[in-house]
Amino acid sequence: MATEDDVRKICLALSGVSERLSWNQPAWFAGTLVARIWEDGVVTVKTGERDALLGSDPGTYYITPHHERSPNLVLVRLARIQPDELAELIGESCRIAQGRA
Repeated sequence: MATEDDVRKICLALSGVSERLSWNQPAWFAGTLVARIWEDGVVTVKTGERDALLGSDPGTYYITPHHERSPNLVLVRLARIQPDELAELIGESCRIAQGRA
């Protein structure tokens, strides 16, 4: 199970990532959004595999109507993901945010 502290550590270990509030929640940016706490126990990240994640594990990955218009955004329930899997997602999100994916 991953935690908000895991999100913070993973994000801040990546080159060029900084932390600031977004919508009164902790968020990490590298050019654009890398990750943001959506609500307790849930983080928003960017991925090129959103549809595959939603289809393969809707208990872990989901979207809200707010996220539908941004095809790369997905919400992740931290209690249902391991820190190493979260690190992979955040790494991809960082590459997308920096325009390298």
